Amino acid sequence: MAAFEYAALDARGKRRKGVIEADSSRQVRQQLRDKGWFPVDVEMTQRRQSRSAGLFGGPSVSVADLALLTRQLSTLVASGMPLEECIRAVAEQSERARVRSLMLGVRARVMEGYSLAKALEDFPRAFPPLYRATVDAGEHSGHLDRVMLRLADYMEDQQRTRKQVQMSSIYPAFLTLVAVGIVVFLLNSVVPDIVGVFSSTGEALPGPTRALLAASEWIQSWWLVSCLVIVAMVIALMLWNRAPRRRRITHRVLLRLPLIGRVSRGFNTARFISTVAILSGSGVPLVEAMRISSEVVTNLEIQARVKEAALRVSEGGSLGKALADAGHFRPMMLHMIASGEASGELDSMLQRTADAEDQQVKELIATILGLFEPLMVLLMGGIVLIIVLAIVLPIMEMNSFVG
Repeated sequence: MAAFEYAALDARGKRRKGVIEADSSRQVRQQLRDKGWFPVDVEMTQRRQSRSAGLFGGPSVSVADLALLTRQLSTLVASGMPLEECIRAVAEQSERARVRSLMLGVRARVMEGYSLAKALEDFPRAFPPLYRATVDAGEHSGHLDRVMLRLADYMEDQQRTRKQVQMSSIYPAFLTLVAVGIVVFLLNSVVPDIVGVFSSTGEALPGPTRALLAASEWIQSWWLVSCLVIVAMVIALMLWNRAPRRRRITHRVLLRLPLIGRVSRGFNTARFISTVAILSGSGVPLVEAMRISSEVVTNLEIQARVKEAALRVSEGGSLGKALADAGHFRPMMLHMIASGEASGELDSMLQRTADAEDQQVKELIATILGLFEPLMVLLMGGIVLIIVLAIVLPIMEMNSFVG
């Protein structure tokens, strides 16, 4: 039995779409006619998704949906249900047509005799290498339910961290846009009318007033050119970063920046160590776990270094020494990893190391975002002070002349 996606017209002429399991497309059409619907299009899910994979890389799902279906699948597998029935139950439980179609496609492959990990390989955009490798390790170890539960926890934690950073960034970003908008409005509309009165007297203007007039005239005359230059710079940077070799240079520069470099280094090293811990704890060999985990590192400079570390470990070196030679890992992380190797508890120590580093990165991001608001207030206050001085100083000089 396979899954078929259909499009049909009901008795009122309204278009209906969905997924039905049947032995053939002919049976699907008959089921639709029995409901009083006119079938318009019926196609096997596996065939449609394979064609989509060839054009666009296949269907994809959000991290939240993937974490949810993983947790549901782990619960059903732990209950002792057959795997294909577990997948079918997850598909029926989902409210999203894309997820339902995806899971029925996976179920069709499992019913053909493929393992779950092998079935997931047909949908690379929905199930990344980390996910497939972890599932494969769970199947081989016989603890698929526990492995998938751990995988769901990992994905939910990553999603929770991403949302916290996004929510914390909304107010500073809004404050920055408002501040820039106010300054541009003042320099473009208000300042020229007020300061222009003083310049028409022919008297020498104070330095702040002259600087404010120059800034106002520059914005009025060159704002379009400035916007085009900014857009051109962004496009040039995007074109520069298209090549991996040049993008690695950009990432190397980012690592040298004071705050950005610390956040990027902490985020990528914590993500790498946490992924290695999940894969290694699931039964994946350490070298293979390091190779797969390097793909989740977004900074190409750090990614290249951890790949070199994986090569050293494959040649017989210790993990702690290889990561120390790679750089970018804090001494505390290296000491904890070395302690885990010496005590034979590397998996648990890797997870503790990743949790500690991840917590430090979260605290650093929270501190930066917390300081951003008062800094923006001080900056806006300084700009307003300069504008007020530029207006008040000529008035004070005119009053002194009158006196």
